[in-house]
Amino acid sequence: MNKHFDLNLYLVTDVPERCRYGLLETVRRAVAGGVSIVQYRRENSDRDTMLAEVLPLRDFLRGAGVPLIINDDVELAVEIDADGIHIGQDDMPVEQARALIGPDKILGLTVTNAAEMAAVNPELVDYVGCGPVFPTISKDDAPTELGVQKWGELAASCPVPICAIGGLNVERARAVRATGHCDGIAVVSAICAAEDPEQAARELV
Repeated sequence: MNKHFDLNLYLVTDVPERCRYGLLETVRRAVAGGVSIVQYRRENSDRDTMLAEVLPLRDFLRGAGVPLIINDDVELAVEIDADGIHIGQDDMPVEQARALIGPDKILGLTVTNAAEMAAVNPELVDYVGCGPVFPTISKDDAPTELGVQKWGELAASCPVPICAIGGLNVERARAVRATGHCDGIAVVSAICAAEDPEQAARELV
């Protein structure tokens, strides 16, 4: 599998109402500031709404050379020919997700503890999103935060590229990167809710 992606600054989109400039414009500004990969995350919404949001996003990101990852929804990812899919531990088996998207698409997996990390199969999974490092407000059902030290220990055993997620700001991102095991930082509100998403991205790179 010859896939090219850069986890360095991973933007997970918030709902448009919580994006200061709307979804597409916030993403445009964030990419201008250095965002290297974007995940479209929209839960409990109807298909027409999601398509109306994600298709312009896909077209912009394709032109910018930035991969678009779809959160959880494999059908949507296949339908719009997104660059990949990100699944959680409870969404569907990794083997099934890989079979549905094929060998050439990016497959990301959420990992929150050592047992889940030990089960990561590098033949199927392209990267891991690991966290939450700190308490997060963007996910209601997030597990207990790991903290930087425990995150670093977990990341050291990861067999694929790994990005940190969960309550990250500039200072915290610096601390996580300093572990030496961090391939990227994933954020939601640090960019989506920022007064200047481009500048916020620049500071997180």
